Amino acid sequence: MCNIICVTNRRLCEDFPAQLRKVAEAKPKAVILREKDLSPKEYRSLAETVMRICGENGVPCVLHSFADIAAELGAEAIHLPLHILRTLPDNMKRRFRTIGVSCHSVEDALEAQKQGASYITAGHVFATDCKRGLPPRGLDFLREVCSAVDVPVYAIGGISPDNYGSVRSAGASGACVMSGLMTCPAPKNYLDSFREESDVK
Repeated sequence: MCNIICVTNRRLCEDFPAQLRKVAEAKPKAVILREKDLSPKEYRSLAETVMRICGENGVPCVLHSFADIAAELGAEAIHLPLHILRTLPDNMKRRFRTIGVSCHSVEDALEAQKQGASYITAGHVFATDCKRGLPPRGLDFLREVCSAVDVPVYAIGGISPDNYGSVRSAGASGACVMSGLMTCPAPKNYLDSFREESDVK
């Protein structure tokens, strides 16, 4: 089973729908539609397209930040920054089968779990252009987060087939990948390289 979650960044693609379709056909664990620069109206329009592509390929689609839009579209999963989860009413939380939360410390992770997180992303673990100039938190940080909570933890930030084994050894259930999946010409081969690395460890 593939334990790699694709996190989108349409700005890295010449043709985002076409790239996303190739990614979905490669069967990642899920796709998180993280396009935080869009207006609510723009995000909703893109979400409808992405949910359709994911649905056609049997891949879970996780919407990001816009909980109201996700609920209106009937999305089963939402991924939220912790500060948004804190203010989300319980009746809204119950609209979703899965709630993911971005965490950057053990304290964040413990709070997210208490607030009802189904899973946590912890990072950034390794250096990444997405967080240019910010030092990575490293594997010790990831290990501490994994040990502190009972929900699955997915590492994020600079994850590649070369370091995926160390992420899994630190206790992570899997990892989130953005740039690699948004830019590679053959997402299936790329995801297979993570599977092979995991098998070796």
